[in-house]
Amino acid sequence: MPMAAFEESLKKLETIVAQLERGDLPLEDSVKIFEEGVQLSALCKKELEEAEGKVEILMKQRDGSMKREPFPSLDTPR
Repeated sequence: MPMAAFEESLKKLETIVAQLERGDLPLEDSVKIFEEGVQLSALCKKELEEAEGKVEILMKQRDGSMKREPFPSLDTPR
């Protein structure tokens, strides 16, 4: 998913959350947009996980060389 598509999905998800929080939609419409929100949430989560896997941090070594290390995930103990 290109960055623009990710941003668009995230904005749509925010709109859905706002609509559901208002509580003024008929039940059928609420269920429909809730389902869409779940799908968008899953897509955004997948995209973030893929991006996290690609991110690397360069850490300077004592001898001045550079070493690539994977970006620590939220699940990685510190």
